[in-house]
Amino acid sequence: MGRGGELHQRGWVADCPGRCDLPRRGAGGVRGLAAIFAGTLMVGACAAGPAPGRLPPAPARGAPAALSSEARVGGSEVGLASWYGREHHGKRTASGEPFDMEALTGAHRSLPFGTWVRVTHLATGRAVSVRINDRGPWVGGRVIDLSRRAAEALGILADGVARVRLEVIRSP
Repeated sequence: MGRGGELHQRGWVADCPGRCDLPRRGAGGVRGLAAIFAGTLMVGACAAGPAPGRLPPAPARGAPAALSSEARVGGSEVGLASWYGREHHGKRTASGEPFDMEALTGAHRSLPFGTWVRVTHLATGRAVSVRINDRGPWVGGRVIDLSRRAAEALGILADGVARVRLEVIRSP
């Protein structure tokens, strides 16, 4: 048996162009990867989530420091607000309700769902009250994502982003 046949017997590709020391891939390799993937999914599904009544910690990157996951009436935070609209309209929010771009709602990383905050545009003094029903924003420096209607009330539709102050006015 020639060298090529000997290498094929051991599971190596002998007649490949370039690097010939690559292992041959067969159906068994694909099945093995699929089994590993399925096992990983099953183990992940059994992992415990956060304790009831507690939110998972906000991500370290750009996480807000002024407000905690326990909404304190009168607590405030300053940063950038942005908005989201049509591309998310009707999709499920983190709270489970469908996103309505015409409702006065917002996304915050750590405030409990149902918290009401007053958002004040610092350059103009315009303010709007929104209910937190989603998680985000996930861009550093931003403290809240607003529905389209809330952004319109603040006058930030065209700019997309504005410096604001958040004040907790009612906790759930």
